Amino acid sequence: MSVNSPESAPISSPKAEATSGTRIRNFLIALVAIALGVTLFLGLQTETGVTALAAQAEESTPLEVAQSNSKPTLMEFYANWCTSCQAMAQDLGELKQQYAQSVNFVMLNVDNSKWLPEVLRYRVDGIPHFVFLSEDGQTIAQTIGEQPRPVLEADLEALVANLPLPYTQGNGQISAFEAPVSSATTSQDDPRSHGAQVQ
Repeated sequence: MSVNSPESAPISSPKAEATSGTRIRNFLIALVAIALGVTLFLGLQTETGVTALAAQAEESTPLEVAQSNSKPTLMEFYANWCTSCQAMAQDLGELKQQYAQSVNFVMLNVDNSKWLPEVLRYRVDGIPHFVFLSEDGQTIAQTIGEQPRPVLEADLEALVANLPLPYTQGNGQISAFEAPVSSATTSQDDPRSHGAQVQ
């Protein structure tokens, strides 16, 4: 018969405890790394949309040029913070390359008070807001909200051919926007603060 004595009790070795602690620590590090990776990936996705918008705006036709070069125009009112604008950036960039020779692409940032007269003239209250202009600068139609690429492409084809635009009455998903009455009431602290509401 065997008697349990202190000498026969199982002894946990310091090496086994260290291995277990190391495994737990490595598991926690892996979890944190995965969480940071997902966060970074999602952050870069959003930043890519903003970068694409900024690059396209810089490359777009200036409004003054579009008003005088006798080509039809697609004017887009946008903002860098507009998620719908960001979502459409890639498709619009590709359409701009495809139709660059026959259509002016004008981008007006609603956060820039310079464009307030145009914001008020075209009654921009949601973005993206698209205005289709004829060769002589007359407004043909307007569309508000996120539009699928085939819809925009069909409208651009009709614009170039001087035909009625097939999809200009539809409204897609928009980002709310309220135009400031004057630039004096606009707060410079927050780019999303648009001052007083238009009555």
